[in-house]
Amino acid sequence: MLPILYEALVDAALREDLGRGGDLTSEGTIPPGTRARGEIVARKGGVVAGLDVALHALSRLDPVLRVRRFHADGGRVQDGAVLAGLEGDARALLAAERTALNLLGHLSGIATATREVVTLLEGTRARVVCTRKTTPGLRSLEKYAVRMGGGANHRTGLDDGILIKDNHRRVAGGVRPAVEGARGRAGHMVRIELEVDTIGELEEGLALGVDAFLLDNMTLEELREAVRVTDGRAVLEASGGITPGRARAVAETGVDLLSLGWLTHSAPSLDVALDLTPLDGPPRTSSPDAAAPSSGGP
Repeated sequence: MLPILYEALVDAALREDLGRGGDLTSEGTIPPGTRARGEIVARKGGVVAGLDVALHALSRLDPVLRVRRFHADGGRVQDGAVLAGLEGDARALLAAERTALNLLGHLSGIATATREVVTLLEGTRARVVCTRKTTPGLRSLEKYAVRMGGGANHRTGLDDGILIKDNHRRVAGGVRPAVEGARGRAGHMVRIELEVDTIGELEEGLALGVDAFLLDNMTLEELREAVRVTDGRAVLEASGGITPGRARAVAETGVDLLSLGWLTHSAPSLDVALDLTPLDGPPRTSSPDAAAPSSGGP
C-alpha cells in the first residue's frame, strides 16, 4: 500500500498507546541510547499482510531503524519464519512493539483466512470478496489484507457503487422505484446491484436491467435456479452464512462471487512476535526461510 494510506492511522494508534507520559516501563528499565537487535517472527504459519505497516510503526519512533525484510506481503510462511530483522533504539522498539504487532497480526490473519477460502474454490468460477463489515478506521488496511490473501474487494465505501438493500426497497416503495431512482443518480461508470431474497425479485430486477444481484441467504437449490434464470445477464453474488465448510458447495452452483463479512470482522489474528536482544549480546541463531533478503529502511 502507499504509505499515505496508513501513516495517519499508525500515528493515531501510537498516540493511543503512548498516552500522555510515554512508555513508563521501557524508560524506567532501559538506559537511554541502548540499542537492540530484533526479529519479527511468525509463530504460526500463514499469509503475510501489513509488514510494511508494522515496520512503519517501529520506524516512526526510531527514524534511523535498520531493517532487513525476508518476506513480502501476500507470501505464505511456515511456523517460526523470520519476517524481518531489525536493529535500532531499544526503547523505541519496545514502545512501538504492540502497535506494530497488533496491525501485522490482524492483517495477516485476514489474509490467511482469505487464502484458505480462495484455495477451497479452486476450479470454480467464483471469486471471494469482502464487505463493508470492517473495523472503523481500518477499512483500507483490512481490504488490502483480503487482496493479499487472493480475494477481491466489494464496495470500499458508499460512494463507489450502488447496492440497493431490502431497507432501501421498502422505504423507496418497491424494487422498481428504488432501481429507477438509483439509475437517475448514478454516473455512467457506476453499476447498480440489487439485494434479492427470492427468484421473483431477481426476475423483476432483470427486467429492469440491473447489473448485479446480491442473493441473500438463498439455499443451494435457489442459487442454482438464480444462475439458470439469469443466464449470464448479470453478476450474481451469494451472501449470508457462507462458512468455509459451505463455500465450495455455494461456488459450485455457478454464482460469480461469494461475499464473506467474517473475513474482516472475525478472522483470528496470526500469532506474530518481536524478539529482542541487546546489540552487544550474542546474536540469535535463527535464520529466515527466504532466499533473497533485502536491506534498507521500511
